[in-house]
Amino acid sequence: MPLTVLDHPLIEHKLTELRDRQTGVAKFRDIVREISMLICYEATKKLPMQDAVVNTPVAEARCRTLTGKKIALVPILRAGLGMVDGVLNLLPFAKVAHIGLYRDPEALKPVAYYYKLPPDIDERECFILDPMLATGGTASAAAKYLRNAGVKKISLLTIIAAPPGIEKFFDEHPDVGLYTCAVDESLNEHGYIVPGLGDAGDRIFGT
Repeated sequence: MPLTVLDHPLIEHKLTELRDRQTGVAKFRDIVREISMLICYEATKKLPMQDAVVNTPVAEARCRTLTGKKIALVPILRAGLGMVDGVLNLLPFAKVAHIGLYRDPEALKPVAYYYKLPPDIDERECFILDPMLATGGTASAAAKYLRNAGVKKISLLTIIAAPPGIEKFFDEHPDVGLYTCAVDESLNEHGYIVPGLGDAGDRIFGT
């Protein structure tokens, strides 16, 4: 399975702060943005490159630069919005789509309520942003919607994942790269990741 679990001291330290129930809204939001940048760094290691020549103050330099820059960020509303600014810091040229999905608290199934994609989405490499991969339903539904829109290359960037969500996601999208900072133990009866960090959207937006 194309699963990458990021193992880095900075990520582990920041993830510990995210998990702490004493971490306030402003700090939580800042850490989500910082971790998102670190995940993006790993997820973009294989972006296509081309040769380039520039003039430094000293001499001509033969370098490399990104090819095309056809990228779209696809946050799953609402928690995914907390990851957008961090990724945009590294990919300022990316367009931002939006997919509105929420998990029905009784059935634990995804419910769609909003989609807004760039008109050329089928020409872009897409990065789905969602801090938590719990049951896998919303992330899988988002990837399916992008597939139906003609997107050929998709990656999922998440901060914490649970084994049931990973299994469901790869059952439905075995070729989509998944990048996460931690794989936690399980889900509780309410579909929350254990030990997790609580509801990421509530903690990002203070609701």
